[in-house]
Amino acid sequence: MSTKVADHILERLRAWDVECVFGYPGDGINGLLAAWGRADDQPRFIQSRHEEMSAFEAVGYAKFGKRLGVCVATSGPGAIHLLNGLYDAKLDHVPVLALVGQTHRTAMGGSYQQEVDLHTLFKDVASDFVETVTVPEQLPNVLDRAIRTAYARRCPTAVILPGDVQELDYSPPAHEFKMVPSSLDRSAWTALPSPSALERAAEVLNSGTRTAILIGQGAAGARAEVEQIAERLGAGVAKALLGKDALSDELPYVTGSIGLLGTRPSYELMRDCDTLLTIGSSFPYSQFLPEFGKARAVQIDIDPHMIGMRYPYEVNLIGDARATLRELIPLITDERAAAGRDWHAEVCAGVERWRGVLDRRAQLDADPLNPEYVARALDPLLPADAIITSDSGSTANWYARHLTMRGDMRSSLSGTLATMGCAVPYAIGAKFAHPNRPVVALVGDGAMQMNGLAELITAAKYRHRWDDPRLVVGVWNNQDLNQVTWELRAMGGAPSFEPSQSLPDVPYAEFARSIGLTGVRVEKPEDVVAGWRAGLEADGPAVVEFRTDPAVPPIPPHATWEQMESTAAALLKGDSDRASVMKQGFKAKMQEFLPGGDGRG
Repeated sequence: MSTKVADHILERLRAWDVECVFGYPGDGINGLLAAWGRADDQPRFIQSRHEEMSAFEAVGYAKFGKRLGVCVATSGPGAIHLLNGLYDAKLDHVPVLALVGQTHRTAMGGSYQQEVDLHTLFKDVASDFVETVTVPEQLPNVLDRAIRTAYARRCPTAVILPGDVQELDYSPPAHEFKMVPSSLDRSAWTALPSPSALERAAEVLNSGTRTAILIGQGAAGARAEVEQIAERLGAGVAKALLGKDALSDELPYVTGSIGLLGTRPSYELMRDCDTLLTIGSSFPYSQFLPEFGKARAVQIDIDPHMIGMRYPYEVNLIGDARATLRELIPLITDERAAAGRDWHAEVCAGVERWRGVLDRRAQLDADPLNPEYVARALDPLLPADAIITSDSGSTANWYARHLTMRGDMRSSLSGTLATMGCAVPYAIGAKFAHPNRPVVALVGDGAMQMNGLAELITAAKYRHRWDDPRLVVGVWNNQDLNQVTWELRAMGGAPSFEPSQSLPDVPYAEFARSIGLTGVRVEKPEDVVAGWRAGLEADGPAVVEFRTDPAVPPIPPHATWEQMESTAAALLKGDSDRASVMKQGFKAKMQEFLPGGDGRG
């Protein structure tokens, strides 16, 4: 039997060590599906409930597996459905390849069924590389280049495959004019800044006495080096959300997340520092960085396209974080190390105070459950090798502030796109990347209704493929699109608009049980720990549903009494839950001003 183009594509994916492809079938990829049958399902085809979920699962697989994620979809609507997940990959700098079907070449341009101009559709999301294969000789070059580009530029790429081309006999490019050969190898490489740039950076860092370090996902491979330079400088270390798992939260000078979802110590670290070192982060909210002109600053990033655009950095070091820090650390003087000791002690004391604030907030009464307590109760129960995914919404606040990264834990969420509905498909992608590790997804009820319920079916379908079958989905069920509700109150100065914000009460745990999974519903504070334990001890995927109070506020770290008063004024305009909101907000804010609190200006 002759080798078809579709056969060659799967063979080439295997040669690139692609082990699974997330997708949904359709006649636009019938040639590929037939090839999968001939290839004994290698690489494995993982069937989601929706193409958007296929893309999210590929992103989760790439984020946690530190390798290429691949998704596949049919022409027209299938291709369109991929976009949100691919934009998530683009904005969070994740290598993902999309293989997309197209109508037959003979029908293109004829307004045929499901014919969409896919080059136009993908030209932004896959701007680094999108190409249509029209003859077999374009392969393997087009596929290889798409994969190599996705890795090199940490981005999504797309290869469009007309249905008839998939079924053509494969013939390789010949050694002749206008043929493009290809190769598989992708050797490792390391980028380093010049010695003069390193010396200029050291001069900046040696000049200060109150250093703040901000790390993102680009620092993940440089954990030991970040610790060394932080201790050498006596610095505090704040983390962008995508860098939450880049450094252990058990270190006393790690101040936690930064920004609206961040901590008070991270806010104060940036407010009071005189020197800033940013490593592997393009954190976009400059209002949470030091006031312009107040701090001298250095940035390290491997991508020259993303460096130097968030703060007026004096020195921009383009290079691998680990290799660059190894060259920079010896340039920090002994005098500078001694000068940072008082600041170091101040930062550590602030972190300790904040932990007390969070603990007291979590212990506050609520109706029926305090959402902060739900997250805080999970924290000590998490295995040291757990992978945690979080959805967007108010749940991300509790994820950012209450979960302590330690050991080999990994975690992520949709950082820049901040799209809803990614946590459960991320978790499924993580399970295929690490089938021997437990995974926990933290999800609000809005995101669960949007995508999570359907993808529980995917988890049920593949549970027996995983060596460690645990996939725990914690659902914060407050019958409210809570983050937007709070944004309406605090930013828009408007009360909650119930027609848009109110959600139906769905029996999530009962649904899980109906498809053969473990389902637990928790409505009392004394049952929260037992609920999490039941999920973590289950012999397969589990849903633990918590009935939480929507009136508990996700107070930003910089919130002032004036801002609280502004929110209260908005509530008085007619918010149906205004009494509970004002009560819970007052109680939460007061925890910063109790003895031992963190209520400094």
